[in-house]
Amino acid sequence: MIPENSLELLEFNNLLRLISDFANSDASRKSVLDIHPLNNKADIERRLSQIYEIRKMSQEGSPLSLSPFPDISLLLLKIRPDGAILDSRELSDFIPVLSIASEISLLLRERNDVPSLKEVAGHLTGFPDILNILKKSIDSEGNIFDSASYLLSDLRSRIRRLEGRIRKKLEEIVRDERVSILLQDDFITTRSGRWVIPVRMDSKGMIPGVVHDVSKSGETAFIEPIGIINLANELENLIAEQKAEEIRILRSICANIRNAIDGIYAEYETIVYLDVLNCIAKFADLLNMEPPQINESGIINFSRARHPLLQLTLQKQGSTQQVVPLDVQLGGNNNTVMIITGPNAGGKTIAIKTIGLLILMALSGMPIPADSSSSLPLIQNLVVDIGDEQSIEDNLSTFSAHISNISEILKKADSKTIVLIDELGTGTDPEEGAALACAILKEIRKNEALTFATTHLSDIKGFVHITDGMINASMEFDHKTLNPLYRLRVGEPGQSHALEIARRYGLPDNIIESAKVMLGRTKAEFDHMITDMNIKRSQYERALNELKSQQSEVEKKNKQLGQMLSDTEDRKKEILMKAYKEAYDIISDTKRQMYTILEENKKKDKVEKHKVMKQIEAKQESVTEKLREFDTDDTGTPPIEEIKNGDIVYVRSLGYDASVIEVNRKNNRLKLMAGGMEIEVLLSDIGFKKGKSIPPKVFEITVDKEETVSSRINLVGMRVDEAVSRLEHFLNHAALAELSELIIIHGIGKGLLKKAVHEHLDGHPLVKRFRSGNQAEGGNGVTIAILA
Repeated sequence: MIPENSLELLEFNNLLRLISDFANSDASRKSVLDIHPLNNKADIERRLSQIYEIRKMSQEGSPLSLSPFPDISLLLLKIRPDGAILDSRELSDFIPVLSIASEISLLLRERNDVPSLKEVAGHLTGFPDILNILKKSIDSEGNIFDSASYLLSDLRSRIRRLEGRIRKKLEEIVRDERVSILLQDDFITTRSGRWVIPVRMDSKGMIPGVVHDVSKSGETAFIEPIGIINLANELENLIAEQKAEEIRILRSICANIRNAIDGIYAEYETIVYLDVLNCIAKFADLLNMEPPQINESGIINFSRARHPLLQLTLQKQGSTQQVVPLDVQLGGNNNTVMIITGPNAGGKTIAIKTIGLLILMALSGMPIPADSSSSLPLIQNLVVDIGDEQSIEDNLSTFSAHISNISEILKKADSKTIVLIDELGTGTDPEEGAALACAILKEIRKNEALTFATTHLSDIKGFVHITDGMINASMEFDHKTLNPLYRLRVGEPGQSHALEIARRYGLPDNIIESAKVMLGRTKAEFDHMITDMNIKRSQYERALNELKSQQSEVEKKNKQLGQMLSDTEDRKKEILMKAYKEAYDIISDTKRQMYTILEENKKKDKVEKHKVMKQIEAKQESVTEKLREFDTDDTGTPPIEEIKNGDIVYVRSLGYDASVIEVNRKNNRLKLMAGGMEIEVLLSDIGFKKGKSIPPKVFEITVDKEETVSSRINLVGMRVDEAVSRLEHFLNHAALAELSELIIIHGIGKGLLKKAVHEHLDGHPLVKRFRSGNQAEGGNGVTIAILA
């Protein structure tokens, strides 16, 4: 069991308070604040999986249907005894809870990719019968609807009518000139549930009736006229009946809830738990957190770890500064103790706090702000000694408090424990403190506890360097600017740089030099050695990085060259395919426009038809020019003066040679024989002979007027592109044969072919409208098209 003191020192409770801000109810907010590390690997991985699935659903646009809901746990306790009844306002609190359960149930029912969530929430139903009664009977404010029962609706209708009669009767009385002069005012009101009029106190005896109240000034008496007393008594009886019916309705609803009370309580607890998971998921999304791995090897390995509270603070401030990520590994290679050194404000304490807080988060089944490759062992204890624990009340100095904490740590330290100690060995004489610290580290190492500690004492660095199972680490420091870099470097001890920092902040040089003399030659040489090691290490790293960069560049260029050589043929094919596709798109677009123009042309006179034909010729010229862009072998158009009957020419729109049978020089047109058919084309569509004879099947799609064209086409089993091509030909045939209604068979399958058919028919110039077939026609497996 991890002690509460460790949770406080590592600010785990502060983290939970931030996560609880996402809660939808007081109950789930309290549950978030009660989160503690788990002791079972399966429980940790189960919660991580549940949170992952919630985040996945949210990213896919289907978040859990959670909204604010009240705490109904006390209401369930109140309603449990037989005969217990809740008022309508209390019952209205059940509506959002059961509604959430119902919506989540529907959401999860459609998904098979969230097994962990289904395991925890698969039993949710929302008790639809009870929910429907509640929604029919009570609104969100706790008011009972007229629709709660037929009798209640009838009673309220009668009450409204009777109140109308009473008001009308009182209005007649107030307007009576004999009465109006006796009134203090002309309004109608109620007192003690009875309808009254305001009468001057000196005239109250002149209006027969019952006085129900007197104003505070004593000048007005509120009198119920005798003429409405019978109506008012009848109204009171109806109101009493209404109240009795409302109580009956509430008692019935409470009985239904009581019969299902255990199930409702279970679903309520599930909703609270889901809201807790959702809080963690939203916080994880905010900081781009990832689920860690729980290992069996006893290794702590954090990659690009960030302190979540520090990261969140920078985000809220809108700072461009980023948290420097922490990379650290300990355990598994005989090293179980890491000593972190470096200058003040260099990030040592933040480093071990980050390690400790991320361990607590991971053991609590939360994602952590680190790469998904990060992992840690399942531990039973995390003990911490961080900060100034001086206690005046207990008469303990800083050193005494630290030693007291460390004594407790030594009692608990074992292979299932992680130890975090800040500023080990400080608070007393440096030599004695260092000796004591080394002995403590040796004992902790013997107990196999994974330990992270910070210190400034050089003697500890030396001891760690020569002791098996221990490793030095340091927070990086820029020797030129004397600024901390907040990066952890494992394997090298750090320096405090106290003298350099003191010089930077204005301490006179003579004091600095004097301090160096007092520091002693051995200490100075030791610091100089470390500085020199760090400089050489930096030089080696830069050289290695440059070498890796050059090697990477060479490999990249070789890869690019190989790719260029291997892709030459593919690129050529892609260019040709793109050209053919564009040409096909041009032709398809032109065909659609031609159909539209020809349809409109049927309705026009001769002059208008001539204009339309000119438009078609202009469009044909435009198409020909566009197609010519794709013909790299095009050598131009022969002069019309040189063309004579019998010449062989190339027809660009066909892609084949044809024989000239007539030259119309006046209109720049040629009549040609192609594939056994006569065609007429513009001169611009003509090129020089290419030796490409037209195959006999090119014009097989032509429909003879005597030919019988089927009104049905079967596309089942075809690819989408093949089916669309066949459909286009079928529409042309049907239009020429003047058919009015077509049956297109595409089957059901996955619906892809049906979708392609509908998209092709939508907006087609030959199609007036289309619909899916009815049951007798073939249902969703066919489409009926009506031609224009």
